[in-house]
Amino acid sequence: MRWHELFADLEARARTLEQADLELEIADRTRAEVGEIRLANRLRSAVGAPVRLQVQSVGLVEGRLERVGRDWLLVSTPSDVVVALAAVGAALDLSATAVSPEGLSPVTSRLSLTAALRAIAVDRSTVTVRMRDGGSYSGTPDRVGADFVDLSLHDPGEPRRQAAVRGRCTVAFAALAVVCRHGDPWAAP
Repeated sequence: MRWHELFADLEARARTLEQADLELEIADRTRAEVGEIRLANRLRSAVGAPVRLQVQSVGLVEGRLERVGRDWLLVSTPSDVVVALAAVGAALDLSATAVSPEGLSPVTSRLSLTAALRAIAVDRSTVTVRMRDGGSYSGTPDRVGADFVDLSLHDPGEPRRQAAVRGRCTVAFAALAVVCRHGDPWAAP
């Protein structure tokens, strides 16, 4: 009888140690997986939902998250706002879920800020570009390079006409926080 109790006790201890090892391994793997998640993938899980973003030198941007590109977001507020992902300091009350990078289409994963700003330039809408240093410029995007956008500067309420243009400005993407459209929201592609 004593031997039976001794072996039962040893088996119980082994099971306890095995369970503890398994729990540690699960915790380690979970931390490693979470360590691979990017902010864009967390935000992708919120597409279609309200978001509150703290944006550098702009403050709180609140609205419905419409799209998430590789390095930009489209948020519907009273007007549409393209937010440079690098300018987002915090996302408030964001769900703990994320979209796996493997679950993205190749097109979605390649849509960069350059592509988004080129679409805005084709639209010929009047925009206000808010900078990460707090400055801002209003006008119409004329050209978009690999890491810059050229704006013809004019008043937000004016269409881009030669007489209304009071200068030009080249904005580096690295300095850009948000691009706000004046007038109707951009149509979803």
